[in-house]
Amino acid sequence: MNYFPWLTLVVVLPISAGSLIFFLPHRGNKVIRWYTIGICIVELLITTYAFGYRFKLDDPLMQLTEDYKWIDFFDFYWRLGIDGISIGPILLTGFITTLATLAARPVTRDSRLFHFLMLAMYSGQIGPFSSRDLLLFFIMWELELIPVYLLISMWGGKKRLYSATKFILYTAGSSVFLLMGVLSIGLYGSNEPTLNFETSANQSYPVALEIIFYIGFLIAFAVKLPIIPLHTWLPDTHGEAHYSTCMLLAGILLKMGAYGLIRINMELLPHAHSIFSPWLIIVGTIQIIYAASTSPGQRNLKKRIAYSSVSHMGFIIIGIGSISDTGLNGAILQIISHGFIGAALFFLAGTSYDRIRLVYLDEMGGMAIAIPKIFTTFSILSMASLALPGMSGFVAELIVFFGILTSQKYLLMTKVLITFVMAIGMILTPIYSLSMLRQMFYGYKLFNAPNSYFFDSGPRELFVSISILLPVIGIGVYPDFVFSLSVDKVEAIISNYFYR
Repeated sequence: MNYFPWLTLVVVLPISAGSLIFFLPHRGNKVIRWYTIGICIVELLITTYAFGYRFKLDDPLMQLTEDYKWIDFFDFYWRLGIDGISIGPILLTGFITTLATLAARPVTRDSRLFHFLMLAMYSGQIGPFSSRDLLLFFIMWELELIPVYLLISMWGGKKRLYSATKFILYTAGSSVFLLMGVLSIGLYGSNEPTLNFETSANQSYPVALEIIFYIGFLIAFAVKLPIIPLHTWLPDTHGEAHYSTCMLLAGILLKMGAYGLIRINMELLPHAHSIFSPWLIIVGTIQIIYAASTSPGQRNLKKRIAYSSVSHMGFIIIGIGSISDTGLNGAILQIISHGFIGAALFFLAGTSYDRIRLVYLDEMGGMAIAIPKIFTTFSILSMASLALPGMSGFVAELIVFFGILTSQKYLLMTKVLITFVMAIGMILTPIYSLSMLRQMFYGYKLFNAPNSYFFDSGPRELFVSISILLPVIGIGVYPDFVFSLSVDKVEAIISNYFYR
């Protein structure tokens, strides 16, 4: 037995230590910055220690569990626990948040509030991944909305209020559906509310009711993990937010939707999921094609990267929809891999914006001569985004392909057709990536410009880029890093569908 509350410490530490920022001196930007980065690093070390020494890989059940009665009135427990699916996203959260606070060095306006909101987002992101109680999941899901809204509306670009309002309307409107689903599952069939994941997973519902629950949860998660047609908040939000916020949005916020889809829709509602999964696969293929063909039409650099990440989310939807071990493993790997790649691309876009203060791609050009290091890292990570073999994106998409081809649920003709359409989407991906590189870095537009002297990326920015690049290449070379975590749990989930 494990008596020390590791997960409670991990969830509560950032926001409680972050509230101490307001006691720091008002003008001490450097103090605040180092304090925040220190908290993030301490948190990451605690997380890796707890997962490395207290977590058994071969056990598909929940581990590091904690169960404290919180509100006596309606049996509300503080239930935390992790398993093979949630361990990857939690470590990804720690990693990306630390790098994002490191990337937020240029922010000097209201820096106390900014860094406090970053730490509050840290707690709100680890919360949903580690909660075992449906209502706690919902509360943590909501905890994240407010910091993101403030971060966009205070430190964003020109249209920041518009995009922040759009973001809060979409996500808050979707979480109404999440709350309805949580309460209806919790209150179904008994007078006592049962909000525990384990008891709800063994519960069986009438099929019509289960389909209604499923649609509610699907709407809630389809806004976070933007599933077309609910994706329109994402390009606006990413186009306007400060790039450290963009790293958190692209790296972790989108993955919360995918995690909820796996955790709630697949585990708790298997019959409805086997009814809906063909539709999920169709929507996923449409989304890959649609977003990849919308992306070249964007003038804004960040919006183009945002559409590319919408297109990559299509692979996750397809992996979740193909009810097979391989497909679900590929979806989890794509969650991790796109978390790294998307965050890195937004970071590099932000740093190049800091250099030249241009947002639109048709005004850029010829930057490769002025800033060669940024050009190199940007090229490498764009290659990773378009699934170059040896990078993590390639492995993830390949395994999703295998998963859809080896799925026992679909006929051969549909599988061949879906794979063909997905392959077209993968051909469209290099088009927008490489045209983005060409418009930014090649040509002579800024070559003769009077302000042609830029600083190349300093040691801090190189450190961030390289420390994101290393896991990308590492997962691409040896993807068993991620599979060894998730494979037992995935097998346990999938066995529900075939042996029930």
